[in-house]
Amino acid sequence: MAKLIVSSYDELAAHLGQQLGQSDWLTVDQDRINAFADATLDHQWIHVDVERAQRESPYKSTIAHGYLTLSLLPYLWNQIIEVKNLDMMVNYGMDKMRFGKPVICGSRVRLTASLDSIEDLRGICKAGIKFSIDIEGQRRPALEGIATFLYYFKKA
Repeated sequence: MAKLIVSSYDELAAHLGQQLGQSDWLTVDQDRINAFADATLDHQWIHVDVERAQRESPYKSTIAHGYLTLSLLPYLWNQIIEVKNLDMMVNYGMDKMRFGKPVICGSRVRLTASLDSIEDLRGICKAGIKFSIDIEGQRRPALEGIATFLYYFKKA
């Protein structure tokens, strides 16, 4: 599926209730997990101690931090859509977010997104994006929810 390109509220609103696309697969490797642990100061062994995880974890491997999975959302989202004609975009919030399955080190994930809601707030576009971060080969997603973005389109 080609990247969706929109330049206005009306162009985005035309996709209400529709799947907007899927990102490419991205491998979540130990280097990425370790970098996230360093950035967030969360060095719990289940994430960073490969030998201990192989011995003691029910997954027999390290797993990605749940918030690492969430932090991939902007990168994966930008593979699905390009929003042009903006003054700025603001992350507004998350709703109904659930971690469904851990991302085992070496797994590949991708984003599937649809336009769940859209409102015009005095010229600001408030878009609710229903998302699922899926794990290759797994039925249940790693993460799902609704991300809300505010798009400040340039005035004509």
